[in-house]
Amino acid sequence: MSYDTKNIRNVALLGHSGSGKTSLAEAMLFEAKAISRKGTVVDKTTTSDYTNIEQERGNSIFSTLMHAKWKDSKINIIDTPGFDDFVGEVISSLKVADNAIVTVNARSGVEVGTELVWEYVEEFNTPALFVINHLDNEKADYDTSFEQLKARFGPKVLPLQYPINQGIGFNKIVDALRMIMYVFPDGGGKPEKHPIPEEEIGRAQAMHNQLVEAAAENDEGLMEKFFEEGSLSEKELTEGLRIALANQEIFPVFCCSAERNMGSGRIMGFINDIAPSPADRPAATLADGSELICDSSGQASIFIYKTLSEPRVGMLSYFKVYSGVIKGGDELYNTRTRNSERFNQLSISNGKQRDNVDELKAGDIGVTVKLKESRTNDTLSPKGQDRQIAPINFPASRFRTAVSPPSKNEMEKLMKALHQIQMEDPTLIIEQSKALKQTLLHGQGQLHLDIIKYRIEKVNNVSMDFIRPKISYRETITKTSNDSYRHKKQSGGSGQFAEVHMRIEPYFEGMTDPADLNVRKVEVEELPWGGKLVFAWCIVGGSIDAKYSNAIKKGVMQKMEEGPLTGSYCQDIRVSIYDGKMHPVDSNDMAFMLASANVFKTNFKQSRPQILEPIYNLEILCSDDVMGDVMGDLQTRRAIIQGMDAEGHYQKIKAKVPLVELYKYSSTLRSITQGRAKFTRSFAEFSAVTPEIQKQLISNYQSEMQEA
Repeated sequence: MSYDTKNIRNVALLGHSGSGKTSLAEAMLFEAKAISRKGTVVDKTTTSDYTNIEQERGNSIFSTLMHAKWKDSKINIIDTPGFDDFVGEVISSLKVADNAIVTVNARSGVEVGTELVWEYVEEFNTPALFVINHLDNEKADYDTSFEQLKARFGPKVLPLQYPINQGIGFNKIVDALRMIMYVFPDGGGKPEKHPIPEEEIGRAQAMHNQLVEAAAENDEGLMEKFFEEGSLSEKELTEGLRIALANQEIFPVFCCSAERNMGSGRIMGFINDIAPSPADRPAATLADGSELICDSSGQASIFIYKTLSEPRVGMLSYFKVYSGVIKGGDELYNTRTRNSERFNQLSISNGKQRDNVDELKAGDIGVTVKLKESRTNDTLSPKGQDRQIAPINFPASRFRTAVSPPSKNEMEKLMKALHQIQMEDPTLIIEQSKALKQTLLHGQGQLHLDIIKYRIEKVNNVSMDFIRPKISYRETITKTSNDSYRHKKQSGGSGQFAEVHMRIEPYFEGMTDPADLNVRKVEVEELPWGGKLVFAWCIVGGSIDAKYSNAIKKGVMQKMEEGPLTGSYCQDIRVSIYDGKMHPVDSNDMAFMLASANVFKTNFKQSRPQILEPIYNLEILCSDDVMGDVMGDLQTRRAIIQGMDAEGHYQKIKAKVPLVELYKYSSTLRSITQGRAKFTRSFAEFSAVTPEIQKQLISNYQSEMQEA
């Protein structure tokens, strides 16, 4: 059976690790009778978190697509990981979700993970509701959690429910929308409906009035009726709240104990009755700036938001139908590859269980297998429709490590496995660094790359070790120097001869030509690794033929690619060739290349050389109680604090830190804050190292050269 667009609900479950997303998904499926038995994370029997690695670790690593039927609707549920290291799974899920459920642990309140996912909820303009979970915990505190939500996310956060007896004996929820109290049996499940106790009527009525006002504000007719009669009918209230939620004018707050299945059915009912369908959401933005309306009567267009390789099955492609209807056997064209793909099999998913369907209509989410070339972020449409849905922008990496080079055969297998995972996980970046002579992996954190290592060793049977990555330093000079070098070689027959007189100076934007030299030509090279080489030809009288200019510059560039101090790239230097000699027979390009390389090297060492190290901007968000530990750790990393600001009830620390000091920073930050902090980093600049560090770097390089 296929569902019309208006009867589809797409929901992403988001939240800090441990807030109960997977348990809530399980309870929702059980309430909807999509599963016959409710599994648990402890027993490793949940529909989500079905992979071996997730069950071993006891937490979500991949997003999982599930679905349930509720009344006339199909509710697609995407459970997402809570750890910041797997944020790519969160972003890709929000790309295709039309609603977000943000779970909050009643014991811990708003956590850093809550803050993180909310940034993406705002970025995607996703209608959202909050669920305060774990209300059966002995340390549950609904009021504090709610106040934190309101303080952080604003007055649009409105309570729809509150618990009567949170803690060990929790079993009662007051619903201010329906003005009723739910009393759950010991084992959870379907509650009895009771009148709200007299002592709670005032609080419940005040919440109800807030909801009615919020509903009326979005419709002039409802507002007039509200002012005239002071209330709205249930149908009017539902319609007003649907508009308010779709426009992100309200963020309702629900209560539950997912593990004991108390409250999940009411959440499902709200999603069915009030949450927007794909048809109620704004049109999708295309890469060219135009829009695509979610309509089953249009031509078919699908967007792949996730790919995953499954043993004995092959590559699974998870997609959302953004327009039209897709049927089994259809052939669509990939906008990126310009090649066709046949959808031999369409399925809907409940974790690892997939059921074949004949068709999927606009707004629905499904999965297919064994597409030839298509991957995450690809759009597929009928031939001639050059549509490309705006791609997912994944975050920049925050962690880097090097791979210890195994044997040649193992390396080939390793790279094949890594590129396979990169197809599934766009937040993994593989770099073959020519400058560092290392294979580097860039990811979201130590845990992210540890999971990749685990998968490669377990699934691909390839050994893989991480080693500390080298740092891409830069070399430059701080004073002017003049020198010359004569290259002369005679070994029978024609020889080699070249003499080059060279001046090198620190280069800066806007500097004038040398006043004491007759500059004939200036070439400015934008170096591939950053910075500039300015090459000035100042030969007068033909002491060196101009035809050797390129050879001399090439010799300089060779030395700049492997600097004299540490073998690092050189930058921001002006080279002036002002004299020299040549031989009518023995001079050639090779001779002048060798001469210029040698004179550059000797000149460089006389010009008070300076090693530069990469400096990164670091932004850390943490709670007050761990800020001292975070600051203390930064001081050990040669950090320069740029400022501190309050953001909600968190502190934001801004600092500049050398890249060499950020090795394994994500692990350290998680350890010292118990996971209650997050950070982002971005390249800032190259800055001079201290004389002590420069001396040590040169010594280390010389030792490496001797060992080699």
